[in-house]
Amino acid sequence: MNERVLRGRRTYTFEAMDFDLTPEQRAIEQLARDFARNEVRPRAAEMDREERFPYDLVSMMGELGFFGLPFPENVGGSGGDTTSYALAVMEIARADASTAITLAAAVSLGAMPFYLFGTQAQKEHFLPLLLQGKQLWGFGLTEPDAGSDAANCKTRARLADGRWTINGSKAFITNSGTDISGGTTITAITGTRPDGKSEISNLVVPQETPGFTRSRKYRKMGWRASDTRELSFADARVPEDHLLGQRGEGLRQFLTILDGGRISVAALSVGLALGAYDEALAYAKERRAFGRSIASFQAIQFKLVDMIAQIEHAKLMTLKAAWEKDNGRDYVYSASLAKLYAGEVSHRVVNEAVQIHGGYGFIEEYPVSRMYRDQKINEIGEGTNEVQRMILAKLIGI
Repeated sequence: MNERVLRGRRTYTFEAMDFDLTPEQRAIEQLARDFARNEVRPRAAEMDREERFPYDLVSMMGELGFFGLPFPENVGGSGGDTTSYALAVMEIARADASTAITLAAAVSLGAMPFYLFGTQAQKEHFLPLLLQGKQLWGFGLTEPDAGSDAANCKTRARLADGRWTINGSKAFITNSGTDISGGTTITAITGTRPDGKSEISNLVVPQETPGFTRSRKYRKMGWRASDTRELSFADARVPEDHLLGQRGEGLRQFLTILDGGRISVAALSVGLALGAYDEALAYAKERRAFGRSIASFQAIQFKLVDMIAQIEHAKLMTLKAAWEKDNGRDYVYSASLAKLYAGEVSHRVVNEAVQIHGGYGFIEEYPVSRMYRDQKINEIGEGTNEVQRMILAKLIGI
């Protein structure tokens, strides 16, 4: 929209708005939809029940090029864009949130730091396997006492004789303990800044590093088929060149990563909401009460219409943020807004889907029960709803 003043009055002219996806984006969306329907959805309940990590699905996603979607071909990526990646996450989350977060965390939190901040040698060494889905990588920012207050980092690293010695712990780290996890990139205090505050840097810690240990998987309410662990470092030593980017830039780098990651979580929230809507619509058409399908009752119709209206709104917000990122625009506001809204939409939609199922929605045999458990973390991960509101308040000038 362009603003201009004509004869003392403010008028506006609107540029053409194109909401069409490119042929390539549509092809990726359809590829992800077919994969999710044929491979993921039939096994989602079993994987959740057994808390089993989907190694074969990860391998398939690698072969389909999903892990390399938002990366250029010259670093081993698929040459797609953020929009294509968001669409893929949506379709996979529509079938199973655990599989979707495994992909989303691997791309946005595992590989992206190397791509954005790594040296050429680090990119050449780490990215090929990560972008093929043959290896996963963790993102270690959160600590037992440093969640929303990410700057309250307690993990420390001391440089001596060409090696960093790391001591501390990290919590809630996704993809950090699987059989194909290659390591974790972590924040650590590496010194003191001139202003007296802690100097925080990012360090790359390979899985085989002595002194680096991973606890057993958390027993989680949702995302049960994904891998999430606590990590500890007891005199874990890595070479000096395992510093990612510039010394002292760790917090700024990870905040940049979180900005992009919020698009991933927004897409996951939209996909989960779509999956719940699919289940509710199908159930409403099949379930009969008082001699007819419950979908014929206006109360149920209104619920379903409200659900899809909110989903469409959240999807547009998410794709707008992805489009802004792809076009080199400032996407921080849009990503935070999309993450906040999509997470709350997924909460409302899944709740209504359970309500439409009635008592059966409370039974684990029905997918909406799993979705109800999976949804909650969307309002916590990548910055809680409260943190998003804090960010947005600053961005609107409060």
